[in-house]
Amino acid sequence: MKVLILGGDGYLGWPTAMYLSKKGHDVAVLDNYIKRFWESQAEVEPLTPVNNLNKRIKIWENLTQNKIKLFLGDISENSRFLNNTISDFKPEAIIHYAEQPSAPFSMISQHNCIETQRNNVLGTLNLIFAIQRNNPDIHIIKLGTMGEYGTPNIDIEEGWLKINHNGRSDKVLYPKRPPSFYHLSKVHDSANLEFVCRSWDFRVTDLNQGIVYGIETDETIIDDRLCTSFHYDQYFGTVLNRFIVQAYLGIPLTVYGKGGQTRGMLNIKDTLKCVEIALNNPASKGEFRVFNQFTEQFTVLELAKKVKKACIMIGKEVDIGLYPNPRKELDNHYFNAKHSALVDLGLEPEYLNEDFIIKMINTVSKYSERIDPSIIEPTHFWNNKSAR
Repeated sequence: MKVLILGGDGYLGWPTAMYLSKKGHDVAVLDNYIKRFWESQAEVEPLTPVNNLNKRIKIWENLTQNKIKLFLGDISENSRFLNNTISDFKPEAIIHYAEQPSAPFSMISQHNCIETQRNNVLGTLNLIFAIQRNNPDIHIIKLGTMGEYGTPNIDIEEGWLKINHNGRSDKVLYPKRPPSFYHLSKVHDSANLEFVCRSWDFRVTDLNQGIVYGIETDETIIDDRLCTSFHYDQYFGTVLNRFIVQAYLGIPLTVYGKGGQTRGMLNIKDTLKCVEIALNNPASKGEFRVFNQFTEQFTVLELAKKVKKACIMIGKEVDIGLYPNPRKELDNHYFNAKHSALVDLGLEPEYLNEDFIIKMINTVSKYSERIDPSIIEPTHFWNNKSAR
């Protein structure tokens, strides 16, 4: 299949490109390196040294003889570039990762909020119109987020909700209560994509993904120069990455609030498998299909205890600290999200255990000279007084 990956320089975009290339697909990646610019704005960088796409593609081709085509440009500002890319490459499916991925980054200031929504919403709209001009039958696989739902006090369905009201029934998109301007941008994407499925017979799979952990895939471990990014900072780092680095440094794990916040999570290898499942089982014409893409759920405190247990296994002392929560979120809440569709289509999950955490600690040790402890703890709070 001919597959175009938007955001191919990113944490998930690059591993997806190699994974599908190795599977025999004709793969092209598109990026404009803006994530690297946002990182420099925030004065952070990944723990792992990440080569640019030109270098990584050449290394990949030399090692595997599999080719990946590269398009460099901005889909949110240059609709002609995106239209020409699709016209030139003629993809059968487009995997859309090309978005600002951080809730904390979107909450820093008015500028960060607008930049997040401008990039994410306009990029998706330009994609919609480029597909309409070129081939409305292209299958869009869009990376959404479980954060779109928020933490409702009812079960979370996979995208849609059947309701009965005043004696009548209907099926509607599940109500969303996103907790940040970033998550709001994803909700806007979902609404726009559902609209064009209904109006223009597009085919879309919206992957509402949980928190992804890990950087090793069967492809990244071929050569260190093919690695993807590991972020542990307050803006782009995930909670598990933060705990792993803190554990390595021997400083208390920063559990926000009481640590009762519950989130869905999955291994990066499962992300690649989920995308492949969506690719091989496309949405029907006119269908806006939603998969909740995670394999396990943990509270923040449960994650911290897992890291602490792994450290004990290797003779390392680590404490768990409770810190004021910089976010506006409930410490304890109901969370029961359905996530059976991908399993029904063949996903065999990998699960988080202490051995995996020890491997991650060893990875941190390998790049320990690049750790900057000053970028881990939050420096602003998500309230109307801290936003600029």
